[in-house]
Amino acid sequence: MFNYIFGLFSNDMGIDLGTASVLVFIKGQDIVLREPSVVAMERDTKRVLAIGTEAKRMLGKTPANIIAVRPLRNGVIADFEATEKMIRYFIKKVHNKKTLLHPRIVIGVPSGITEVERRAVRESAEQAGAREVHLIDEPMAAAIGAGIPIQDPEGSMIVDIGGGTTEVAIVSLGGMVVAKSLDIAGDKMDEAVVQYFRRKYNLTVGENTSESVKMKIGSVSPLDQELTMDIKGRDLLTGLPKTVNVTSEEVRNALEDPIRKIIEVVKNVLEETPAELSADLVDRGIILSGGGCLIKGLPERLSQETELPVNRANDPLTCVARGTGAYLEELDNIRKSKKKNMWV
Repeated sequence: MFNYIFGLFSNDMGIDLGTASVLVFIKGQDIVLREPSVVAMERDTKRVLAIGTEAKRMLGKTPANIIAVRPLRNGVIADFEATEKMIRYFIKKVHNKKTLLHPRIVIGVPSGITEVERRAVRESAEQAGAREVHLIDEPMAAAIGAGIPIQDPEGSMIVDIGGGTTEVAIVSLGGMVVAKSLDIAGDKMDEAVVQYFRRKYNLTVGENTSESVKMKIGSVSPLDQELTMDIKGRDLLTGLPKTVNVTSEEVRNALEDPIRKIIEVVKNVLEETPAELSADLVDRGIILSGGGCLIKGLPERLSQETELPVNRANDPLTCVARGTGAYLEELDNIRKSKKKNMWV
């Protein structure tokens, strides 16, 4: 009864607490917030100046007394205080100010993190004002959000390429049969692009620029028509501003190492998959989710490497957030079931 009453007056939410961005799903409302996981603060006092979109615009452009940081690295908390402030800010931004009750929160976390790291995520959300905190592994949340029938007695494969981690899992009968988490994903792709420009052109660029290059002309297999783009940065030799024209083929070469490692972990999971479930994948194939899967040519390249059909989820960027929301609904069903059984 109390949980039912609490549910009426609080905006329970599911959170995709990603390395690159935070998405918030409000029960009964859908995705209501999508902002970068960036916090800008004063270097000495740690006073927060901006969070989210406004803070991301400051990356690489702040004066000496201000720092813009990503409080999460490789899917885990690197700066507990900044993470707590970021979660508190997003809760306050989306939560109904008229309600008196704190929300229940479901948070997606990488499947490979330790119990200490799980506790850090839970405590940061509790300190930020959550009434209850529940954690769900990101590959399971992504599978649910992608519409995969996880309760079926058949195998399905999800590959979620986020900002900090790539999550690969075989799901069946409501659980993960085989799962691996790799700390190579979108951020490592951006770093690879930065290093390539540094080596070939003696040009240093910021992470916002490298991300833009990756998404606009990046690819993992040859394009029908190769693309070009002017890149602006700083010449390492002269220290002066410099512009170079780069091709999609060059960016593809820069991305090859992280892409190859992601493909290897997918193959490793396939090798460990039980034979009966492997047979299911011949028909069901692989589903891709996360922002990293939007790189041009990735489904085709992965299909060629695994000899399985590969498709992107309908809305890859929101799969984990939608999965946390669905899990939130399931919490209510579980409690109703328990209450019913008490009176049987």
